[in-house]
Formats: sequence, C-alpha cells, structure tokens
Amino acid sequence: MIPWLDPKQPPCFPDTSFALDEPNGVLAAGGALSVDWLLAAYRQGIFPWFSDDEPILWWTPAPRTILLPSNFHLSKSLRKLIRKQSYRITQNLAFQSVIHHCAETRKDQAGTWIVDPMINAYITMHQAGHAHSVECWDAEDQLVGGLYGISLGSVFFGESMFSRANNASKLCLHHLIQSGNYQLIDCQMATAHLMSLGAIEVDRDQFESMLNKFV
Repeated sequence: MIPWLDPKQPPCFPDTSFALDEPNGVLAAGGALSVDWLLAAYRQGIFPWFSDDEPILWWTPAPRTILLPSNFHLSKSLRKLIRKQSYRITQNLAFQSVIHHCAETRKDQAGTWIVDPMINAYITMHQAGHAHSVECWDAEDQLVGGLYGISLGSVFFGESMFSRANNASKLCLHHLIQSGNYQLIDCQMATAHLMSLGAIEVDRDQFESMLNKFV
C-alpha cells in the first residue's frame, strides 16, 4: 500500500526511502498537479506519472538516470548536422506545441502518459516560469523536434522529447547543454536512446545529494 495525499492540504510527501521496489519508485498517490505541489515534488526528486484510468501517482525510481553535460555523447552524424546549420533552434517559442507533439502516441506505445491533466499542469508551470521547451525548426519553419522539462536552480528535469526529423531532438538537447545553465539533467528512467547519449544511472541517495547541491 502507498499513502494517499490530500490535495486540500499543503504539499507533503513521504520520505523517498519508502518508495516501492515494484513498481520501481512508486511513492504515493493523490495530491494535486498545482504549481506548489509540482515544485515541492521536483525539489525532492519526485515526479508525477500516471495513465488516464489512474489517480495521480508520484515516483522516485532507483537507480535514477541522469545526464551530466560533460558526458553528452556528440556523435559524428550530430556534429555534421550542427555544422550544416540546416535547422533553427529556439527556446520557449512553442511550449504548447512541443508538449502536444510529445503526447502523441508513438508506434511502439499503446498509449501516452502525457494525459490532458499533465498537459494543462505543465502549461501552467511554463506560464509561471518553471517549465521550458527547446524547439527545432526546419527551413520551412516547420516544428520537427523538441523537448520540455522543469528548470530548478542548475538542474533540468527532462520530461519528454519528440523528433520528426533525424537527430532533431538531439539538436535540442545539445542546445540545452550548450546553454551552460545546467550542471545536471534528470532523465528519470533509463532507455537505450538515453544511454546512447551518455546518460548514466546513480542510486537514489547520490541523486538526492546532487539535487541538494544544485537546486
């Protein structure tokens, strides 16, 4: 059993050591997706993740997948693409478009976890100055890639990315890293794609120690 959080109360999460091993990282249910609740969660390394038929679920998986800017793998193909300057990269120009593209069901997925309450919550976070997007545009000014996440201190908590052209989302990630604003990028859970970019896994205590330093 996991605790139920009262959305009418100020945000207060259980100690992350109480997170379940299976499913990996589930900590609590309930609460709200307001700015206050989300900020309190991210500062502790907790994030919401749930489907349409579920209550709000809060997670803190272990190990945690992170990307240190110095570890970002810049492949030959990406170097070549950067030199060609075929695409235009912007920040916070089309946040709502990026999150809606990220929410689209993909070929290898049965559905999406970026449900309407999540979309609305992160748009509100963006309007409050806490959520940010990076966009990739082609020569015809079509949005072909992007990413979005939460920025606190020098940590970027990556939420999702999409790509409609080869390496478009990687260009956005490269731009984010090159900004020099972040010491740590939280990737939440490991995927083959993230690991190919230089992401690593760390235990929960190490991750939370990094948050205490950089947030």
